Amino acid sequence: MHLPSITDYDTYRAWRSDTARWLPVARDIADSHELPWGTPHVFATGTNLVVGLDDKLILKLFPPLLRPQFVSERGALAELRGRLGIPIPDLVAEGERDGWPYLVITHLAGTVGSEVWPSLSETERERVLAEIGAVIAEVQLVPPGGLLAIEPCWEAFMRGQIAQCRARHERLGLPAKFLTSLDDLLADAAELIPMHAPPVILTGEYIPENFLLGHRADGWHVAGLFDFGDVRTGWGEYDLLGPSAFMAAGHPRLVRSLFDGFGIPRSEVNFTLKRRLMALMMLHSASDPLRHICIAGWPDRVDDLVQLQELIWPD
Repeated sequence: MHLPSITDYDTYRAWRSDTARWLPVARDIADSHELPWGTPHVFATGTNLVVGLDDKLILKLFPPLLRPQFVSERGALAELRGRLGIPIPDLVAEGERDGWPYLVITHLAGTVGSEVWPSLSETERERVLAEIGAVIAEVQLVPPGGLLAIEPCWEAFMRGQIAQCRARHERLGLPAKFLTSLDDLLADAAELIPMHAPPVILTGEYIPENFLLGHRADGWHVAGLFDFGDVRTGWGEYDLLGPSAFMAAGHPRLVRSLFDGFGIPRSEVNFTLKRRLMALMMLHSASDPLRHICIAGWPDRVDDLVQLQELIWPD
């Protein structure tokens, strides 16, 4: 049972879609570690090959072209283990098959946030966003340790993102009326964004698909955090972008809950902070405003990125 040598993402994605081509290898890996194999559950979402071996263990298999995600995930699980107030997966086993590294991790209890978020009441959404802000802050208090070795470093990453930002957003279809203000923002970005501040752990993806919720007597709460394949280190506000775009979505009380949880005093929510967050949002490794900012009809409601930052992060 062998895994193929795949060097481009399109080929990998097509191969990944045929579960029968890789599920036997997953079972063979489980057998090699003498791990249980119940009724496997294949997770259709996400980038890597992820299969539940039973109701307690998950195998995560990384194609060679995504080896950096394996390095980030393994490193993050090691650095964060036992240091957070909410559960994260435990690392049970690791290895490599035909150049494909893999991890076996524990399965966390809870419901994926994306399944629950649309049905939450406004009060529950405020609470969950405050808890997410607090989780982000808690993660960023953990010393980065070996994660500091992940390349590129924050400054190099940011400067690379600045260099290709305009071309990226033109390709993704950003309306032309925003390009002039994007150029202005990029001209200021290197000064707006701290390049040499002490780096903290960033996941880049505090989005509903990457955390778990649990239901208690008073409603839903954050119950777990998973998927650390995009971890890097850098300026902490970078991790506010996912929940800002996908969850707070311009609702003042939700934005305030996120900021309160993270620890940003109301006195510091000013034009400079919003402009820095706007720059970071356009420079994010997954930036795609038209598809990721969950504010209905926002391109028709604003004329430039200054107006957009006020729409996303209202006072």
